[in-house]
Amino acid sequence: MKRALAVDDSKTMRDMVSFTLKGAGFEVIEAEDGKDAIAKLGDSKVDVVITDLNMPNMNGFELIRNLRNQENHKFTPILMLTTEGDETKKQEGKTAGATGWIIKPFNPEKLIQVINKVCGA
Repeated sequence: MKRALAVDDSKTMRDMVSFTLKGAGFEVIEAEDGKDAIAKLGDSKVDVVITDLNMPNMNGFELIRNLRNQENHKFTPILMLTTEGDETKKQEGKTAGATGWIIKPFNPEKLIQVINKVCGA
């Protein structure tokens, strides 16, 4: 079973992402911000990380940079799922190591298509 980490400070958004992923056969770990994500992930591997940008404690860019510095997550696909759409932010995400960028609100089928694409399914 594929594993995903869903990181968002909005419980509603985490629930929607989790519901979508579970429906596609994923086991889902949920975290409310970057610090929570790092703590819950520990040394375990996931097939994909979906993270918001604007969160307290540790934002999405900081989370991505942190994960990219860990041997376990150097090549893990990381998708930004955010309301932010400007090119400067997208470029900053790419520089941090984001694999892709999806604007909220998201289309569940499109999210699964993108995840399958980046996971090589």
